[in-house]
Amino acid sequence: MEYRTLPHGGKQIGVIGLGAGSLTGTQEEMVAVLNTALDSGINYFDLAPSFYAPWRAYAEAFAGRRDQIITQMHLGAIYKGGKYGWTRKLEEIKAQFSWNLQMLQTDYTDFGFIHCVDDAEDLDEVLHNGLWDHMKALKADGFIRHLGFSSHNPAIARQLLNTGLIDLFMFSINPAYDYRHGEYAIGEVAERAALYRDCEKLGVGISVMKPFAGGQLLDKKRSLFGEALTHTQCIQYALDRPAVMTVLPGVRDMADLQTVLHYVDAAPEERDYSVIGGFTPQDADGICVYCNHCQPCPMGLNVGLINKYYDLALAGDEMAKEHYRKLPIRADACVQCGHCESRCPFHVKQVARMREIAAYFGEQ
Repeated sequence: MEYRTLPHGGKQIGVIGLGAGSLTGTQEEMVAVLNTALDSGINYFDLAPSFYAPWRAYAEAFAGRRDQIITQMHLGAIYKGGKYGWTRKLEEIKAQFSWNLQMLQTDYTDFGFIHCVDDAEDLDEVLHNGLWDHMKALKADGFIRHLGFSSHNPAIARQLLNTGLIDLFMFSINPAYDYRHGEYAIGEVAERAALYRDCEKLGVGISVMKPFAGGQLLDKKRSLFGEALTHTQCIQYALDRPAVMTVLPGVRDMADLQTVLHYVDAAPEERDYSVIGGFTPQDADGICVYCNHCQPCPMGLNVGLINKYYDLALAGDEMAKEHYRKLPIRADACVQCGHCESRCPFHVKQVARMREIAAYFGEQ
């Protein structure tokens, strides 16, 4: 494993980290994945899973190994009722953060992040309604060692960087997001590239989310380019951007982990992603990448998973159709409130898409 040095504080961070948002299976299986990751040199863990259950696995796997682990906790991600949710209510955030520390039997997180701040209104609320002051106080008291945030918006990121207090932040980086001719996700090509360079100048690191664009870059049928890349190519691409410390691919199980770890021993030709120079991106604004930032849905829909099963079904995956039909709440339960669209960083028109998905599966 290669390690990179965080400019602010000198932490040694493995270039492959772990995004465990999709971690599934039994307690024993999840612990085995986490232990294998640790034994393979992975030391950076993003702690924002989609469900409560992985927290128990973190606690078991991390016991007695705190000095080997770098934690990235999100202040704003909550787990009421056992499922991931999102809040800006300070008392809920305080209670969740306290619970996080207690669950992992630790008295600090290495990185405390403002969770997913993407627009000016949200940023204003964070900076002026107590959360940012609370986080600075937690850092002063040693409960947070480094301050950061996650975002999809370069303009918002710059405003937080201007506080002078950020050591590292989480951003979505992959060839599709960076090389579209015009706006893709949030930010023009030049704007995103300038952000990476300026972070490097400021000594601010980047941890990378969505290195595979929600898996779409790995499948020719679903790729935004109409061509497939490999996991290794996408990881190398992200690691070659200025200021990037670590890439945090989401893994579901041991097979996913081994696929990601292949990068460590991959030959130079396997890491070569120069093929993207010949790709022509499609106009992909509005494509769901299953990030779940739309959660929680007032009606209980798992919007990201519904989209994923639909996309896989369109690509000919018969099992995806069965998985969709087994969902306890499906697309036809959508009441068209628009809550998901107001939170989506990729401007997906989910209300119309839920109608489309329900019709496809014969529910309308």
